[in-house]
Amino acid sequence: MAEAARSVSARANRGLPDEIVIWEILPTAPLASERKYIYCGDRQYQNITTFDNRAADRQVQHVARVQLDDTIRLDASCDGFLLFTDKTGACFSICNPATREHARLTMLSSFVPLGMYRHRPTGEYRILMYPKNCNPENDDFYIFALGSVQKPRSIGRSTEKGTFHGEAVLLHGSLHWHLEKHESNIIMVFDTIAESFRKMCAPVVPDHANLFEIYGILGMSNFTDDMKIIDLWMMQDYESEVWALKYRVELPVAYLNVKFGKIVDSWSVVVDSCDGDVLVLVRCDKWLRHFDINGKLMASYHSEGLRLSQHRLKQTLVSHTFFPTLDGYSVKRWPFI
Repeated sequence: MAEAARSVSARANRGLPDEIVIWEILPTAPLASERKYIYCGDRQYQNITTFDNRAADRQVQHVARVQLDDTIRLDASCDGFLLFTDKTGACFSICNPATREHARLTMLSSFVPLGMYRHRPTGEYRILMYPKNCNPENDDFYIFALGSVQKPRSIGRSTEKGTFHGEAVLLHGSLHWHLEKHESNIIMVFDTIAESFRKMCAPVVPDHANLFEIYGILGMSNFTDDMKIIDLWMMQDYESEVWALKYRVELPVAYLNVKFGKIVDSWSVVVDSCDGDVLVLVRCDKWLRHFDINGKLMASYHSEGLRLSQHRLKQTLVSHTFFPTLDGYSVKRWPFI
C-alpha cells in the first residue's frame, strides 16, 4: 500500500496528464469474491479501491485503471457493474471491470441516478433516477432499462417528502435509503419488482444516518452529537420493523488528536463484517482508519481526498447482450489503460 501510494505520488510530481485510477484486476482475487470499495480522489488522480475484509492483511487495494476526460463520481453498483457520472452530472458511464467493458449512457444526461438493480421478472438491469434541476420531493421518479431504445419511464412520486441520504442498500429485493430531515425516523424503500415506493420506520436520529447490510440484516449507523460515539442499530425483525441498538463504538478522539493532529468534524463511516466481527471504517481529514467494535484503532491509511462508499463490487465475467447496444461501447481498450 505504501509503495503504491509513493508510486502514484511520484507520477503526479512528474506532471503526467490527469488520470482516473480505478481498476487493476487482482490475479489472486477470485471473481466470485465480494468486497467493499472506496472512492478516492485528488486534483490529478481518482481511484476506486477496495477494502477486502476477507484478506489476511485487510489492505486497501486498487482494482483497475482507466483514463477518462473528466473527474467522476461513483453512483451505483450492481452484479459487477459500476455506474459513474462526471463531476457535472452531464454524462453517465457504465463499466464492468472484470470484462473491461465500458459504454456511455448519453441519453441520461438530464437525470440524477439513485440506484441500479436487476428487475427479476424481465432480467433487465434498470436505473432509478429523477430529473436534474428538479426537487425529488415534488417531482416524478424515472426508470431506464439498460439497452432499451425507449425514453426513461415515469413511475410517479415517492410517498414521503425529504432528501434521500447516502447510497442505496439492496436487501430483500428492495433499495433502501435513510430520509434526511430533522429528527428523521424514516427509511424509504423501493421495491425493485413492483417498482414502487413505501416507507419504513427507523430509530430516531437528529439529522441523517448511513444504512448498511451485514449477513442479510439491515443496519444503520450515526454519530452522537459530540462526534465521539458511533451508534450501530440493527434490524431485529424486517417485517415488523423492529430495531435494536446493537453497539456503541466509542472512538479514542483524544488519542487520535495527539497522534494525527486536531480532527475536524467531517467524518464518514462504513460498517462491514468478517467472520462474525463488525468492522468500522472511518474517514476523517486525510486518513482512513479501521476500528474494531470496541473502538480500538486497528490500522490507519493515509489517503488524501478519499471518500468512503457503502457500495460492493462482486466481479463477474457474465456477458450481457445489452452492453454492445450502448453508445461508445468498447472492450479492453479506451478508457482502460
